[in-house]
Amino acid sequence: MADAEFLAVLTTIDSEDRAQRLAASAVEQRLAACAQIDGPIRSVYQWQGKIEADAEWRVLYKTTAARYPELEAHIKRVHTYDTPEVIVTPITAGSDEYLAWLRTETVG
Repeated sequence: MADAEFLAVLTTIDSEDRAQRLAASAVEQRLAACAQIDGPIRSVYQWQGKIEADAEWRVLYKTTAARYPELEAHIKRVHTYDTPEVIVTPITAGSDEYLAWLRTETVG
């Protein structure tokens, strides 16, 4: 991740409305150039010693490495989970035009 200028950041949350709020608030603050919401998806996981299965909505942000620390802090602050999922994948290539747009839209 240290060498990637651009990142895809993933989180999940328990309602479409909350996903919309997470996505819109990050884009409004220019922490991400865009956020895509899909769902519902079905998540199966262990929590506090029990197997859980819940409907969730996935939010995928596109951002820069420079904005990532603020985006992560924002997700943790706004999210309703005790331990929100935050997974980062480096974007190693993309069209010059799209990456230029992503850079422009995340200038703080």
